[in-house]
Amino acid sequence: MSKPTGLVAHERYFWHDAGSGAGFSSVNPYAQPDRHPESPDSKRRLLALLEVSGLADRLVRIAPRLAERHELEYFHTPRYIELVERLSAGAGGAVGDSATIGPGSYDIARLSTGGCLAAVDALVSGHVANAYALVRPPGHHAEPDQGRGYCVFGNAVIAIRHAQRVHGVGRIAVVDWDVHHGNGTELAFLEDPSVLTISVHQDRCYPLDAGGMDQTGRGAGARTNLNVPLPAGSGHGAYVSAFERAVIPALLRFAPDMIVITSGLDASAMDPLGRMMCTSATYRALTRQVLAAADISAAGRVLATHEGGYSNAYVPFCGLAVIETLAGLTTEAADPYLDELMQMAGQDLLPHQAAVIDAAAALASRVPTPA
Repeated sequence: MSKPTGLVAHERYFWHDAGSGAGFSSVNPYAQPDRHPESPDSKRRLLALLEVSGLADRLVRIAPRLAERHELEYFHTPRYIELVERLSAGAGGAVGDSATIGPGSYDIARLSTGGCLAAVDALVSGHVANAYALVRPPGHHAEPDQGRGYCVFGNAVIAIRHAQRVHGVGRIAVVDWDVHHGNGTELAFLEDPSVLTISVHQDRCYPLDAGGMDQTGRGAGARTNLNVPLPAGSGHGAYVSAFERAVIPALLRFAPDMIVITSGLDASAMDPLGRMMCTSATYRALTRQVLAAADISAAGRVLATHEGGYSNAYVPFCGLAVIETLAGLTTEAADPYLDELMQMAGQDLLPHQAAVIDAAAALASRVPTPA
């Protein structure tokens, strides 16, 4: 009997208060305040769909824990950690660029990171075949000395360091399919040859000055960073092609012992903060490709950490597709939007998108192989 898929989730994740907002602006005096885009709704609805579909009953629940201070310091400076703790003990406040916390958010953010650490423990011990950490607040934009882009602590970064330092896992690859560039993850491992970081994102969406193909790593980490900045409007065909021609070849060349997916679901055609055209079928196809690569080079070990995704209607169906594929199961919860979205213009690979993928494929062919 095959091993099950693990799931990390906790009610406390939905209690993090990211403040108010107005789209991706929160500073213009003429932008009427609205609910913050990074609200708990889309994540809560994903968990609800897992339960209503029956899939949750077929997953192994992994209890999260609070990340310890020394574990946060795998990536973050003591000064930044103390800032988050101090503001959390009061009324909250800004902890960086587009990153705000509320009262009590320090412990919730520690629980978010700790949920990813617990998932690593379950994965490496063989208790589960793979795992999805449905955590909040997200983490892939966070930097050592500041939060950024709604992210507080670098969940995936700290989980990777935990896997290496506690469990002795050697080479690890990150696949980030969030619509925004994974700047924090890239920064953490830019000079580290033991971690391959791959980000497939909308070109110049956020951060505006990050995610170019010219950044391929530095020093000992040269050629271990791959950015695929797809043009706005890219859909199913472009994403599947980018994975087939660049992401998967890079993974196979690097031959990691574990793969971490930073699973933002905001490249969907219904997301308010992105301008991409992905569907649940896209996320299903991408997950299938990563699992196949993991079976070849990573002993099947895949951890997905939840990142962005702001469509309350569509995040649940995209997330369900990912988790169904991880578990090798299909429920009766069909995506009610899929047929219409797949018939929209933009789902086929277009020449200007193929040109970017060609360039990324050339970079993928230079990813270093194990010594």
